[in-house]
Amino acid sequence: MVGKTALLTALVAALALPGCAYTEGVTGTPAGANPEQELPTYWRAIATEHDRWRIAHGRRSFTEGIADASASGHAADVAAEGALLQPDAALADPRPPVGEYRCRFIKLGSQATLSLNYVAYPWFRCRADADVDVLRFRKLDGSQRPIGTLYPDSRLRMIFLGVLQLGDETRAHVYGRDDGRDMAGIFERIGEDRWRIIFPYPRFESLVDVMEIQPVE
Repeated sequence: MVGKTALLTALVAALALPGCAYTEGVTGTPAGANPEQELPTYWRAIATEHDRWRIAHGRRSFTEGIADASASGHAADVAAEGALLQPDAALADPRPPVGEYRCRFIKLGSQATLSLNYVAYPWFRCRADADVDVLRFRKLDGSQRPIGTLYPDSRLRMIFLGVLQLGDETRAHVYGRDDGRDMAGIFERIGEDRWRIIFPYPRFESLVDVMEIQPVE
């Protein structure tokens, strides 16, 4: 009973934390209906059931993706990436500074009968913005652009919840309304001025997507 009471108290306190207006990526329920809506920072209260499951199985998807890519002839490619593709490489203090970044995706493993087990994409532009206590992160160019919010979780990681923006779209979808567009990831620092987001079991193609993030010099 004490444990349940403590958990309920923590949840209520987290939901009472101040937030800010944000109508792109993650806006909670009723997502986007009120542009002055205050957002909780307790990510489990915002994430869909499917995304909570994906985050809970993040390490499993990572190791499965690495194993699949390595077994398909890409062991050297995986090893060459160093800490980026090492499941236990997270360092303390993951929150990134506000600013411009370069970012790239690596897709590991394949779903069903797809034959692409390792795909490394070129660098694109990303940005981190802070508004009061809400930290937003987005990919700025390319045909597939994650956009969302980074939530505190532990001393080793933050949680990304957002949506996928496609093609020439100028406005993000609302998180939680389209499972095909929802994105959930584990944000970690893996070196000096180096971060990653692990996207477990993405909707299409791969077993895990890993985004590398570095400041623009």
